[in-house]
Amino acid sequence: MPSDLPPEKVRDAFAGLQATLNDSCTPGNCEYFLGRVYDELHRLDKAMKADPKGPGHFPEPIALVRKLDVELGGDRSFENLKKHQKTLIGTRDKINTWMQGHPDDYR
Repeated sequence: MPSDLPPEKVRDAFAGLQATLNDSCTPGNCEYFLGRVYDELHRLDKAMKADPKGPGHFPEPIALVRKLDVELGGDRSFENLKKHQKTLIGTRDKINTWMQGHPDDYR
């Protein structure tokens, strides 16, 4: 059944990703944190691809998520996210930096 909801706005998805910036992988929180970063990256990726400006407007962030997905090999298990934690967090940080340089895209 198709959804009647409009696509999520990039700014809303980006806010979700930014909310992970002050969190980290700590005992008891690591599985949640890494899963959340993964989910927020994909939420933003989906919003960018659905944005009226078109996915070509967000080439670097979309390419970074694609590269992450190739490295993860479709496995979003905690063990795999932990194994690729440096890449996962690095992808988040690179996309955050890119978005900060393109404020018109999320304000």
